[in-house]
Amino acid sequence: MKKLITLILIFVAFTTQAQIFEPVKWSFSSKTISDTEAELLITAKIEKGWHVYSQFIAEGGPIPTSFSFVPSKDYKLTGKVSESPKAITAIDKTFDMEIAWHKDQVTFIQKIKLLKPKTTVSGKLEFMVCNDERCLPPAEVEFKISVDAGKESPPVTALSAPPAPVDTQQTSISPTPKTIYDSVAESTPVSYSNSAKKESTSFWGIFIAGFIGGLAAFFMPCIYPMIPLTVSFFTKKAGSRAKGIQSAIIYGLSIIIIYVALGLLITLIFGASALNEAASSATFNLLFFVALLIFGISFLGAFEITLPSGLVNKMDEKSNKGGFIGLFFMAFTLALVSFSCTGPIIGTLLVDAVSKGSYLGPAIGMLGFSSALAIPFTLFAIFPSWLKEMPKSGGWLNTVKVSLGFLEIALAFKFLSNVDLAYHWGIFDRDVFLALWIIIFGVWGFYLLGKIKLSHDTEINFISLPRLFFSMFILGFTLYMIPGLWGAPLKAISAWLPPQTTQEFDLYSNKTSSAESDSTESSGKKYAGLFHAPHGLDAFYDYEEGLAYSKKVNKPVLIDFTGWSCTNCRKMESSVWSDKQVLNLLKNDYVIISLYVDDKTELSPGEKYTSSFSGKKINTIGQKWSDFQASKYGTNSQPYYVISDYNKSMLVEPQAFNLDINNYIEFLNSGKSAFSRSK
Repeated sequence: MKKLITLILIFVAFTTQAQIFEPVKWSFSSKTISDTEAELLITAKIEKGWHVYSQFIAEGGPIPTSFSFVPSKDYKLTGKVSESPKAITAIDKTFDMEIAWHKDQVTFIQKIKLLKPKTTVSGKLEFMVCNDERCLPPAEVEFKISVDAGKESPPVTALSAPPAPVDTQQTSISPTPKTIYDSVAESTPVSYSNSAKKESTSFWGIFIAGFIGGLAAFFMPCIYPMIPLTVSFFTKKAGSRAKGIQSAIIYGLSIIIIYVALGLLITLIFGASALNEAASSATFNLLFFVALLIFGISFLGAFEITLPSGLVNKMDEKSNKGGFIGLFFMAFTLALVSFSCTGPIIGTLLVDAVSKGSYLGPAIGMLGFSSALAIPFTLFAIFPSWLKEMPKSGGWLNTVKVSLGFLEIALAFKFLSNVDLAYHWGIFDRDVFLALWIIIFGVWGFYLLGKIKLSHDTEINFISLPRLFFSMFILGFTLYMIPGLWGAPLKAISAWLPPQTTQEFDLYSNKTSSAESDSTESSGKKYAGLFHAPHGLDAFYDYEEGLAYSKKVNKPVLIDFTGWSCTNCRKMESSVWSDKQVLNLLKNDYVIISLYVDDKTELSPGEKYTSSFSGKKINTIGQKWSDFQASKYGTNSQPYYVISDYNKSMLVEPQAFNLDINNYIEFLNSGKSAFSRSK
């Protein structure tokens, strides 16, 4: 059954603030049809943004709504439960099947034949409620409905959490929700990290990246020369300054609407769950690599990515219409004509937004991109005198385009590295990756200095100051990366690089780890799962082996749920784990178990299983640890740190991505103290 993602979302809903969601309000009543027939009415009022699943969902999907009625000699069920209104249906890419759900309000109707004129119908319903960000745990609601021939019973209300049995004489019920407990340490409730702040931060990052991309697109050869023409059109055709300003604002807003609609379309096509899976999917990362490589090569001048001329001409014809419609299609024509320049930038932004797994990411990215593109057009139309201060078009526009090509090719290798790490190809180790980046950025720097020329470049007689400073910055960055070939940590870009442990020639780590190598030789190396983690730390790949070693040395366990393609994991390792105090605690007071949830290594036939938690087949090491994290700790985000003892009892509240070093030190010290008390 394909319920892994649904159940993961269920548990993520329970945040550290123990926020309780009650998005559904149930009410129960009856309506008599005749002296011998009646209808049981079970109504769900659903908060905006949430939905309750229909009864009619095939096996393998989310948990459908279901009803069970206590048999009685007083009545007999007639037919099955019906639903009103009809459920909304659509193909859900998460489950690869058609899903049906209800929003706002739905009434479930069960007809009964009365064998006595007055009776009480008892039963229980089970349902699941979700929105675009989370699902709540499947809940059960017990009910009792009074039926009196010739009368209608008033509705009895219940909330969406599992309540005590409903008494028909009550008018309101305040049920107590079930508490989810850890499957091993049953006396300790599991707590979950709050992702709202993290998601908000991610949205801002996506918006800023989109805005920067829009500014870059503005200075491309396909757009920059169009500014005087567009502004001239507004100022001459408007007739008055006020009308010109109004037209410019409508034009700018149209640009934003067009690109944001594109972002929303991406989400609708792929679905929220597909976006969430993209960050750790080898297939997605490989496709992203190919896409960015093609975009980068096109910017270097090998070819142009253009749209069919017929489509462009059709939009241009519609732009001749007056009013809002004409301005909208004028903006649409700009988007189509400039696609050869903006297409690769848009593609890169969408790839970045999708890889972050954010549902609204593509739309947010396009909002930033279109805002940066629309604002200059609007401002120059409002203040046409500013056009005199603009640099004239020339060969420097192609330089901007080529520079973006180098940048996109460099970014492409990040996604290829993700695939290499997940499948353990061992091709793009950290030093190989750095060598490629050093070459790419080095060539870029010399290109800006005019030492390397491409076919579309114009002859330059001197180096402008902006070009000189950009070349100095890029060549400086190239020199910064060179020591990384010998193992320098390169903290500023460590989150983008493969893990330090993949470095073949690493003078830095060898010096760091030499002191503790002797102490682990006799006791730890016999454990097959032991390997060198960042900063000379020793860690285990295997959970059970790590626990066994923890018991042997009598130390608490730090479970590090991580991923090969997890940028935030690398950032935590480089920025937090590298701190002297943190490193000392990790080395001396903990046994580290690093579980990679995106590892594509196949399990042996005897190790493969079907998850009792999700019903999904577990075939790889990554799936095994992902299933373990979701079922035991109720989250699927990485990095995620859990401190437990060797009896699998969680000692303190887990931690997620947080670059506050003092917070992490407090986390480790509290776990250490809790372990001492537990003994």
